[in-house]
Amino acid sequence: MITWARRLRERGIVGINQRNAEFIMPYNPRNQFPLVDDKLRTKNLAIENNIAVPELYSTVEIEHDVHTMLDTLKHYSSFVIKPNNGSGGNGVLVIGSRIGSHFCKASGVIVGGEQIKRHASNILSGMYSLGGVPDTAIIEYRVESDPFFDSISYQGVPDIRVIVFRGVPVASMLRLPTRDSDGKANLHQGAIGVGIDISTGVTRSGVRANDMTKVHPDTLQPIDGLQLPYWETIMILAARCSEMVGLNYIGVDIVIDRTKGPLVLELNARPGLNVQLATGRGLLFNLRAVEAMENIPKSAEERVALAREKLG
Repeated sequence: MITWARRLRERGIVGINQRNAEFIMPYNPRNQFPLVDDKLRTKNLAIENNIAVPELYSTVEIEHDVHTMLDTLKHYSSFVIKPNNGSGGNGVLVIGSRIGSHFCKASGVIVGGEQIKRHASNILSGMYSLGGVPDTAIIEYRVESDPFFDSISYQGVPDIRVIVFRGVPVASMLRLPTRDSDGKANLHQGAIGVGIDISTGVTRSGVRANDMTKVHPDTLQPIDGLQLPYWETIMILAARCSEMVGLNYIGVDIVIDRTKGPLVLELNARPGLNVQLATGRGLLFNLRAVEAMENIPKSAEERVALAREKLG
């Protein structure tokens, strides 16, 4: 009887231990990790390299800043507050509009100024940071989703995760917010992961809590067979981010704003493996193919062309 372990190997499924031992440790220098773990450093580095990112409005670095932050926020009707060293989407607060002195979350829930301040204070305390260390709160431009996603997303902004190895995109998925995920593109909170064909940018079936689906549970619209806009630009942005931070195995999260187009949201030096569920294909095939390449093109455009030609 064929064991489950053998079946997974035959399908090219990469587990956490294999990812860490064979792709993260050998290919990602530890001294470069702060460039992706620290979102402010990532944002500033991207700006220096002419890579589009959401505009930074302000930061909250000490408790005194918490008491004055509402004065800063009065200039903005929508914004995002998130931890500088957070992960997995934890601690991200998305404000979509204002109603007098109150704020309306992307999910429609109304929150007051004191709740906003409390959230920022929790971020400073390290509630959402890696290792629970004291953190900084980032206040930035709130992305407004491209109209393409209006019928296949619930309230929040979808994002696109691209796995890049040796500067070459090897896998990608679209993450669609749902009612259960509170409008966030977080698979652990109930969002849908939709596989994307690297060559074409066309969506495949989706997965939600390990169940396959071809329709969005809230809009009931098909999510497979859709041609994503800006696909070439998205792939090139992801490829450029790899060389920007000097890491050879990363996850690049990209959103599509309705007026600004593709924007790099954040990078991850230890990207999760859910992309395999979303695409229905193990990562190992493409990773080994790129690993075996003796000459990787220098330009991002050439690396993307290589991915679209050689990788499925």
